[in-house]
Amino acid sequence: MIEPLVSIRFRDNRRSFRPGDTLAFACQVDAVERTDLHVVELSVLWYTEGKGDEDIGVHYFERRKDSNETDLRELYHVSTQLPRSPLSYDGKIVKIRWCARVRCFFRKGREFHQDLCFQLQSSEE
Repeated sequence: MIEPLVSIRFRDNRRSFRPGDTLAFACQVDAVERTDLHVVELSVLWYTEGKGDEDIGVHYFERRKDSNETDLRELYHVSTQLPRSPLSYDGKIVKIRWCARVRCFFRKGREFHQDLCFQLQSSEE
């Protein structure tokens, strides 16, 4: 089976935000049959990379399920106010990454996700 095309685009094409800013993005799933797509999850989250245990924190989450009234492939808009922390961090030992994530679940049990990363930085940076 071919991988779906998942597009995520931040409003105004911004990739850097401050705590309290509104993160708005649009997403769309393509190259998949409507009947194959069962659930689409939309989230804004942070995760760590590096030495030690990896952590993850979900700031925003929305689960959309297929129905007769909903085509999960259509363009969909998400908006959320960003928290004060944790800020993005690019250290040598650990990194903190923020992203908007779209996860697709298919009726035959397969899943696929696409991330679009961004920076959450204080006003001093």
